[in-house]
Amino acid sequence: MKKLNYRYSIVVVVLVIVLVGAVILGAVADRLFALSPLNALIPRLEEPAVTENVVSGDNNVVNVVKEVGPSVVTVSGTAPKQNVIQLSPFGGFSQGTTGGTPQDIGSGFVVSSNGLIVTNKHVVSDPSLTYTITTSDGKTYNVTQISRDPNNDIAFLKVNATGLKTVTLGDSSNLQVGESVIAIGTALGQFRNTVTTGVVSGLGRGISAGSVYEGYVEQLDNVIQTDAAINPGNSGGPLLNSAGQVIGINVAVAESAQNIAFAIPINTVKSSLTQYRETGSFPAKAYLGVEYQMIPQQTAILNNVPQGAYVVQVMSGSPAEKAGIQTGDIITKLDGTSLTSTGSSPATLINAKKPGDPISLEIWRNGQDMNINATLTASSQ
Repeated sequence: MKKLNYRYSIVVVVLVIVLVGAVILGAVADRLFALSPLNALIPRLEEPAVTENVVSGDNNVVNVVKEVGPSVVTVSGTAPKQNVIQLSPFGGFSQGTTGGTPQDIGSGFVVSSNGLIVTNKHVVSDPSLTYTITTSDGKTYNVTQISRDPNNDIAFLKVNATGLKTVTLGDSSNLQVGESVIAIGTALGQFRNTVTTGVVSGLGRGISAGSVYEGYVEQLDNVIQTDAAINPGNSGGPLLNSAGQVIGINVAVAESAQNIAFAIPINTVKSSLTQYRETGSFPAKAYLGVEYQMIPQQTAILNNVPQGAYVVQVMSGSPAEKAGIQTGDIITKLDGTSLTSTGSSPATLINAKKPGDPISLEIWRNGQDMNINATLTASSQ
């Protein structure tokens, strides 16, 4: 029995020695691995360094604005001073004046360093106003000449200046839906050099731009739709791609919806600019004299009418009135080309013609098809 206890004691001692040794070896191992060259070969995980280029997209917008901002101008209009009779707060009437104070009304951008500015035609449509432009550094120039494109909502302004910074005109023929865009302009006629961003939301849109209350409504085809925030006062300003190239001129915003705005493709502007530089003027625009609304296919099916251009109004004394076109008619074909809401429109086809050209129209009226011939005249716009 004593012999067995002796052996048991030896086993216990050995186990204690092993456990103590394991603890000592573990501590030594931790120390050795902390100093091991292998540890030096495996870098510790650290927080990434914060650099200026962490958000490259935001920096790209900043760089584009810095580059293009000096080329964007504010267009202002000044009404002539007029004497008016106004109600005095102390009773009776007193004589006062109105006008004479510049009001920011739109935007534009420089395309020639010697003072050629692009804007919308509707921005400078009032002949009674005196127009000026103000650059981003606060310098103001009087507009000495206005050339309005009769075929598009585009105007060129000339000021006596040199050394202005110009924009780079891009190519709008290869735009894709989803492409990033940047808009710069004088939002709401108050906030100069406002910058907004978005994407190309749609291409080849057809819209009626302007305001019936201002007496200016124009049918525009093949425009760019964007969700970049564009407000009154942005009209005439540039729509830019991520490379800082102008790919459109902001023209209109949908008042009944949010984040829906439109721009004229820059290739249309370039075509007008080439024509202006070659001739110094624009040929007269062919004019039919109807205000219309395109009937989509689904609407046509639901109402059992043909697809085409529904005539909303016929202008007094116009070729359309003289030819016998009436309000409520649906123009289904023009010179043999079918009219659809997603394809050809009267504005597109007429813009390709000249004053004096004859045209043939197929009309649907009260369930009857009929043919009407008209002769286009020159537009007064």
